[in-house]
Amino acid sequence: MLKRFRERFTTTDFFMWLIGGSIVTLVVVGSIATLSQGTYTIRHWFDFLVFGLAQGSVYALIALGYTLVYGILRMINFAHSEVFMSGAYIGFFFATAMKKSGFLDGNPLLALLIIFAVAMTISVVIAVLLERVAYRPLRKAPRLVPLITAIGASFFLQETFRTLFGSASKAYPDMNALKGTFALGGPFIIQKIQVLVIVAAALMMLALYLYVMRTKTGKAMRAVSEDKDTASLMGIDVDAIIVRTFVLGAAAAGAGGVLYCLMFRQINAYMGFVPSIKAFTAAVLGGIGNLPGAMLGSLFLGLFESIGPILFLDGLGVPAPYQLKDVIAFTMLVLVLIFRPTGILGERLATTKA
Repeated sequence: MLKRFRERFTTTDFFMWLIGGSIVTLVVVGSIATLSQGTYTIRHWFDFLVFGLAQGSVYALIALGYTLVYGILRMINFAHSEVFMSGAYIGFFFATAMKKSGFLDGNPLLALLIIFAVAMTISVVIAVLLERVAYRPLRKAPRLVPLITAIGASFFLQETFRTLFGSASKAYPDMNALKGTFALGGPFIIQKIQVLVIVAAALMMLALYLYVMRTKTGKAMRAVSEDKDTASLMGIDVDAIIVRTFVLGAAAAGAGGVLYCLMFRQINAYMGFVPSIKAFTAAVLGGIGNLPGAMLGSLFLGLFESIGPILFLDGLGVPAPYQLKDVIAFTMLVLVLIFRPTGILGERLATTKA
């Protein structure tokens, strides 16, 4: 029995668990020290919580594109970051024009719907072009080839937008209707823009989940994900399903790009890189290829980024802990991969899928 244990528990496993245990110990000690200081009130923690939910909601809309494409093609579409950027970028010009004309503040709901429609349409067009031109000819190629192609497509789109629109950052126009806050009672106050981001993202995620799980097309997508050849023999148009998968992921990313810009205001040709890396991390956290997992992982990541630096590090005397939010985010990824390599809701893949 001891021999079997030694065979299963290797030296590598020992060091991985040692690293994980050290991180967990540091987190617990830091959290206790921060809370015992009493520096932050309930109002502060509520603000951190709401901001984390809003940020995680945006990550979720991006992560859905990664997990949908991976679920169908078993590839990581690293050009998805520019699909996210492109919709928000073109939406910026419509938002600016409507701001100058007074339409943005005069008809805020209709103006928002127009901006979302434009951004989602542009993102969908670019994603479909990527699938048709860059990915479909390489569908039978080794997996490394479409991965490198996706990275090349990402750089191509970045430089195209930088050349066409300049490298300087631009500010999304503000909306009077989204200024101010809602008082929830006591110390709990939430910004209007955060309400919009959380509610809009939640509705879109619910709609996408129901579409995939309850419609005939969604059933076909799940069939193609399991076995393309068998799905084709059953009369499913595999190419059409793959295109629809890119359309769904791109539409979610385009909407996420608008919400991201409404929250953080800044936009440039390289804005998609960091949020998309975080969204990909969230998809891995939740279990790549799993829709609920991508949503849950994104919310966890958003909350850890918002709450973690202060909770874990402030009590340890770390200066400017919020600047280490990326470290906190990827440390969480390390922990999940150590203790559950398939992700929070992931499942062990068969050899043919892995």
